[in-house]
Amino acid sequence: MESTAARIGAAAGAGCLAFLVLAAAAATAVLSTLTGGLFDFFGGGAGAGPSAPADIPPRMLALYQQAAPTCPGLPWTVLAAIGKIETDHGRVPNQVSTAGAVGPMQFLPGTFDQYTTPVPPGGATPPTPWDPVDAAARLLCANGARDGLDLHAAIYAYNHADWYVDEVLTQARAYAKDARLQAEAVLPPNQTTATTIAYARSKIGTPYEWGGTGTPGHGYDCSGLTQAAYAAAGVNLPRVAQDQYNATLKLPSTAPLLPGDLLFYGADLTNITHVGLYTGDGQMIDAAHTGTPVRTEPARHPDDHYLAATRPAP
Repeated sequence: MESTAARIGAAAGAGCLAFLVLAAAAATAVLSTLTGGLFDFFGGGAGAGPSAPADIPPRMLALYQQAAPTCPGLPWTVLAAIGKIETDHGRVPNQVSTAGAVGPMQFLPGTFDQYTTPVPPGGATPPTPWDPVDAAARLLCANGARDGLDLHAAIYAYNHADWYVDEVLTQARAYAKDARLQAEAVLPPNQTTATTIAYARSKIGTPYEWGGTGTPGHGYDCSGLTQAAYAAAGVNLPRVAQDQYNATLKLPSTAPLLPGDLLFYGADLTNITHVGLYTGDGQMIDAAHTGTPVRTEPARHPDDHYLAATRPAP
């Protein structure tokens, strides 16, 4: 591990060791900040630096938000702050530090090799520190970030400098504050929506279970999660995705999506196989399939078999 910072050009931050973004399960910050959690965790301090939506490239923002839930208790804003400090979210052309750290998140190759198994979906094979999809929220998680046990220690393990920890947390607070303001701007004044999304977000990381409705000791499937999330806000939905589509208000394909909308996927509108809960900013929370926990992920991607959206009545 490096004990001092290695600068990578004028725009690069401290050259660090070991950590790239793992594209796996997801957590959108729009609702986490609205409902307390992340913003309260960082104390709601004064913002510093550019805003998250304007400053972070969309692909990197998605990766940060998808990586965080793989380590419960790790805010995506910490990942984003490290990416900002290291290489301005991969914008720095020469991503090689004087100490030999490489790639968008500045891994030393030897350290990188300790945190690359298994390769996440979309990651390069063999893993490489030059690929922003490869490797590891695992390093932070292994050093104190899990369950928020000791975030300071986790960041310190990334780069052994107290000033670096302070810089990361300051930038993370700025991103958290911006996300909170964004949430207040885009979410309608609807307690049903806020409660529904807050419930779904609280279940991020819960295992997928076919037929699961979240009863004690059990996980969720896709429609079990959306049913339970709306039930938390006092809205009754049918049990399965097809019936949820049939029972809710259909939105025109040109209508803008709002947080709380249900998104449906499948072969056609009489053969719906999946549903997710839209949370804004192109993201949804869903229970996708066996082997993936409840997560935040992009609502649209190539070959996603998206069909339509509906809006449950409050």
